[in-house]
Amino acid sequence: MEKKLWQHIIQVRNTSPLIHNITNYVVMNNTANALLAVGASPIMAHAKSEVEEMVTLSHALVINIGTLDEYWTESMFIASKKADSVKKPWVLDPVGAGATSYRDTVLNQLLFFKPTVIRGNASEIIALAKTADVVTKGVDSTAISTEAIEAARNLHAKTGAIICISGETDIIISQNQCIYLKNGNSMMTKVTGLGCTASALIAAFIAVVDHKTEAVAAAMSLLSIAGELAANESAGPGSLQTHILDKLYNITEHEFLTHLKIVQS
Repeated sequence: MEKKLWQHIIQVRNTSPLIHNITNYVVMNNTANALLAVGASPIMAHAKSEVEEMVTLSHALVINIGTLDEYWTESMFIASKKADSVKKPWVLDPVGAGATSYRDTVLNQLLFFKPTVIRGNASEIIALAKTADVVTKGVDSTAISTEAIEAARNLHAKTGAIICISGETDIIISQNQCIYLKNGNSMMTKVTGLGCTASALIAAFIAVVDHKTEAVAAAMSLLSIAGELAANESAGPGSLQTHILDKLYNITEHEFLTHLKIVQS
């Protein structure tokens, strides 16, 4: 699979998919820059009057509920409904799932429109699957990724979506497949919004790669390896953020293949 993942990275670079993001305003700049760095083309649009057209124009959609309000929520429903109706791939990032009843209500409605991929940390995935009571501390996970595997499998069975659990080990679950990615660096947790960046990159890959599970694995491994390599030349979170963008842009096949740590089951 390793060679295939690299081929998917090249495919994104060569095709430059347009990715429509309805995301939180904390990370818009970071998300747009990361998409540009991997070769994709970002657009941030949440006006209710245009989101249906934007979904039609774009190659994939990202719905990120990080900074919810009533207006954006309506735009998310319109966009995800349109994506479902025209069979456009889309990613749901359930930021802060379980933290408030409002978030849970919005997420339950969004699930109706059949996301292609759901990516969250362990506590978000567990809360979304409603298989256990987990305390959500803001947008940070209070559980480790391996603790969410059963919840992820249940969520996949319920929704049909590929489930990606972010953490020290990233875990991707789809039908009859479980992939473990063990790259990254602990300093990445000190940079806001890298999980949101992961969701956006997943959208870029599922936009152009037919094998959606491989697409998710390629996106997640690219970001985590970029973070791992960037940490080697970073004095702290500020420079790490810049170096991650650089490495997303200039990573080589040799760097990717020699650092990739992947296990399938």
